[in-house]
Amino acid sequence: MSTGRETRVVALPRRVPLAEVQGTLALDLQPRQEPPTVPDLADPGAEEADVVPIDRTSRRELDAWVGRFGQAAVEIVGGDRPVTQLLRWTSKEVYAELERRALLVGRAGHHHPGQGRVQPVRPKVVSVHSFFVMPHVAETSIHVRYGARSRALAARFEVQRDRWVCTALEWA
Repeated sequence: MSTGRETRVVALPRRVPLAEVQGTLALDLQPRQEPPTVPDLADPGAEEADVVPIDRTSRRELDAWVGRFGQAAVEIVGGDRPVTQLLRWTSKEVYAELERRALLVGRAGHHHPGQGRVQPVRPKVVSVHSFFVMPHVAETSIHVRYGARSRALAARFEVQRDRWVCTALEWA
């Protein structure tokens, strides 16, 4: 029986199997055969390096200081220290972010930040790596261990009024 209307059949696309790397980054994992190019720093026309060479003593001093700063930062966020302890060594934005994080963690754990609460696992700075972008600007990575778990912090420090000041702090 015909209704007088034309019927149109649309072909469905065939199913394509999902690749094993669906949703991951496409990385070329083949080994490189040629050595990396290194700029010749003795040649004034050469491409400049992205890290400024700094003497070992200055690097060690900064790494030690950043380790103490990182330890204080994780203790502030954990509620063990008041945020005011890092006031001199942080920009306004970093100070506000530390204060906000400490309040959020305090709310979630039902404690008041900076009251010296007893944590079941104490955070500990395991390592610090600094890279000097300019003689008075350093970017650092801080590895913190909480028992069997780890956390990373990335920070930027700049010399302001003859002292290192944290101008950016990222938690991962």
